[in-house]
Amino acid sequence: MRFGIPETIQMASRRLRRLLILLSVVLVLLGVFAYLSYDIILISTGLPVGTGPAGPYVPVGPFSSIWSERRIVLLGLGDSVTRGLGAPEGRTYFDLLQHNDDEAYPDMCGKDIEHVLPNTEAVNIARNYSTSEQHLTEQLGALSPFDKGVFGIVVITSGGNDIIHDYGNSPPRDGAMYGCTIEQAQPWCANLKQRLQEILSQARAKFPGGCVVFLANVYDPTDGRGLPRFLGFEKGLGFAPWPDAVKVLDIVNNDISKICSADDNVYLVDVHTVMLGHGIYCRNRFARCYQKDDPTFWYYHNLEDPNPRGYDAIRRAFLLEIADKVPSRLAH
Repeated sequence: MRFGIPETIQMASRRLRRLLILLSVVLVLLGVFAYLSYDIILISTGLPVGTGPAGPYVPVGPFSSIWSERRIVLLGLGDSVTRGLGAPEGRTYFDLLQHNDDEAYPDMCGKDIEHVLPNTEAVNIARNYSTSEQHLTEQLGALSPFDKGVFGIVVITSGGNDIIHDYGNSPPRDGAMYGCTIEQAQPWCANLKQRLQEILSQARAKFPGGCVVFLANVYDPTDGRGLPRFLGFEKGLGFAPWPDAVKVLDIVNNDISKICSADDNVYLVDVHTVMLGHGIYCRNRFARCYQKDDPTFWYYHNLEDPNPRGYDAIRRAFLLEIADKVPSRLAH
């Protein structure tokens, strides 16, 4: 006996504690399994795309009068998001910035650049699957400067492919970081930041008559979860686990935000926030970023590019920034 308690009672108490601990562990494991199974079931049974307008509301006011009669070039630089992979002809975000498809998007009728800047030429030199290094060497390196009578509106998506290539099929490296640790990512993210700054510098140099640049940050098709390996609705499509994915993305987006804040000619377009909640976990009501008003999927079947509704949302995000910044710049 100990403290007057029979030994048999003590043994029974210890067995009960062990049993309760074991039961708690089993319940936690069952809960985790159920939660992950819930995601898999939601994804495997189909991700709804939805219909109608996607993304932020664009007011008509800024588009009620001409901003300028000056010669303008709308220049698209960067990767497949600006090129428009996954969108029908005429419905990429870049196309819709210049000319709205009134039949497909009647609520955006008259809310485009051609209505307020009638002397605009659209030039899109973005390329699918390209990285920031290629944006410097192959796109800007081959682009001749415009004449002094032209004002530039430059839209850029760059850095996303530097993060996701090579999908875990080869060891991570600078310019293809998928699968790296946060320690490996630090110098590579610093290099990416430097390349993005050089892209902005070279883009401005192409417009001796002046320009403004709109740089998008990088969206997250996993809605902040960093678990792309559960995606399986297209046969053969899958991604290796990447524990530090969200941390690396956060570093890159923080750097993009700092770049934009430090330059009076560069403005951030926050597509990350716009697209959040519309990735592969869009149907999960328990997810932190669940969008109850429109819990739909805005990505193409390759997961790394938007679908038409995603491009509509991105177009609106860019257009709001352009409408807010460009008229005053042209007035001066």
